[in-house]
Amino acid sequence: MGELRQAGEAAAAVTAMMGRNAFRVSAAALALLAAAAVAAPQTARAQAYPSHDIRFIGAFPAGSGADVIVRYFAEKVRVVANRTIIVESKVGAAGLIAATYTARARPDGYTVHVHAGSSVSANMHLVKNPPIDAGKELQVVATINQQPFMVMVPATSPYQTLAELTAAMKVKGDKASYAQSNTTGKVMGALYKQSTGITAVEVPYRTANDSINDFLSGRLDFGMMDPVFALAQARAGRLRMLAVSTPHRMQAVPELPTMTEAGVLGVEMMGWFAAFVPSATPRPIVDTLNGWFNAVLKTDDAKTFLNNNGGDPFISTPAEGQALLLKQIKEWEGYVQTAKIEKQ
Repeated sequence: MGELRQAGEAAAAVTAMMGRNAFRVSAAALALLAAAAVAAPQTARAQAYPSHDIRFIGAFPAGSGADVIVRYFAEKVRVVANRTIIVESKVGAAGLIAATYTARARPDGYTVHVHAGSSVSANMHLVKNPPIDAGKELQVVATINQQPFMVMVPATSPYQTLAELTAAMKVKGDKASYAQSNTTGKVMGALYKQSTGITAVEVPYRTANDSINDFLSGRLDFGMMDPVFALAQARAGRLRMLAVSTPHRMQAVPELPTMTEAGVLGVEMMGWFAAFVPSATPRPIVDTLNGWFNAVLKTDDAKTFLNNNGGDPFISTPAEGQALLLKQIKEWEGYVQTAKIEKQ
């Protein structure tokens, strides 16, 4: 109401001057003055940011690989911003619910979606009628990491290399099965099958952790899993990592070959995490958030954390992050078409 009152007062003042013939003011000038009065409080809010608690919106349940990353950065950014950060999970639709919630939130910097940019991009092509256009309705404020997905087998599996797994799965045919728990894993599995000609049956899970019992019982032959889950299970001696999905080896797991190095061509997928806000968020707030995340990413602690969870730090400007999002949205259209995944 205060903004409307200020706009009205500005318009009234100009009208009064026109009535006194003090000077002639065009309709366009009148509109500009009124708009400036409305914009002033927005600028003031941006300068005062942050004045209260901030919410980080996650897309997966507590304990999942994605949730671990969200909560780490919530704690670290809390220190830099000197504000309480509350983590909320909006679970469902492979992250689309959380992304939609953020896109429709007030663009004031107090609702920040921390999630895989690759999943945000993919969902634009995995759903027949996406509720949002991520490239237009979300703004990347900061990229966080680059990470591979891993091809996993149970620790008791006889397959020590990806080549051995592929050969065995060709023999096993559609009696073979594999796990995935998100969009990247789904597409990666489809591309792997297409590249090698295997016909293993996909078994989707709500979270990667939900698959562990089926791995340990021998129901699953392999999985396309996120690095947080993969590394934790490998260190616990439950699963074995065979290869990474990225086009180059990762600093976090330099001993693992890429799928191309392991003899499987056409499966090169780089996962990445980022922080998103509604696209109408004022630029000063976007830049402030970018500075907070980048300050955290430059610390040795963040590098160690990300490496321990299978990723490498990824620092960028908001413009660079947004350009990557738009590029990935286009690339994922091709991935989905190549993998022949039917939209849901």
